[in-house]
Amino acid sequence: MSKQIQIQEAEVETTAIRAQGAGGQNVNKVSSAIHLRFDIVGSSLPEDIKQRLLAVQDTRITREGVLIIKAQQFRTQELNRLDAFERLHALVNSVATPPKPRKVTRPTYASRQRRLESKTQRSAIKAQRGKPLE
Repeated sequence: MSKQIQIQEAEVETTAIRAQGAGGQNVNKVSSAIHLRFDIVGSSLPEDIKQRLLAVQDTRITREGVLIIKAQQFRTQELNRLDAFERLHALVNSVATPPKPRKVTRPTYASRQRRLESKTQRSAIKAQRGKPLE
């Protein structure tokens, strides 16, 4: 069960820009794409979530700790704004729960035996590749 993190809209900066790609005259004259900027370091998120979010290997997060999302899937600004906020919430909520610590385990006796047996078989196959003894 993961806890849902709420992000205040005052911490998010959105800008309307022109969308890229095909679309005819509508693309050239209407600023329907949304450029969302979220400063992770300066936000009111809990410190552990900030650290996990900054540790995520994502090209949308800059070195300064600013998350940049560009939403241009829809034709209207409102839908693109909702899409950008949904993607922001999805990313933040994906790191909301801390990862479970790994329990150190050992290989079982049977798995070690299978490994040694396969190594012996492979060794025998490779030994047959050599020149025959006279």
